[in-house]
Amino acid sequence: MPRTAQRQDRISLRLSPQSKRTLERAAAYADKTLTDFVIDVALQQAETIVREHEVIALNAEEWERFREMLLTPAPPNERLQRALEEHDRIVRR
Repeated sequence: MPRTAQRQDRISLRLSPQSKRTLERAAAYADKTLTDFVIDVALQQAETIVREHEVIALNAEEWERFREMLLTPAPPNERLQRALEEHDRIVRR
């Protein structure tokens, strides 16, 4: 199935003639249509940015500390206890 058959949404871009020529040249070097080239490059960049904001990478030492904190959490302090009581009061209304 061609990629174009899967497309449903549209975006519109305004750019300088020089920028368009540069994109067209790059698309030609990549042997892609201008649309496919722009989509591919934009999606690669978007995935990188999303990954930077949504994925947490821990080294072995950090992972072990995180795991230990999950398995043996600190007891609730006074402030947390008050917050839990307030939550119960509001939720049980």
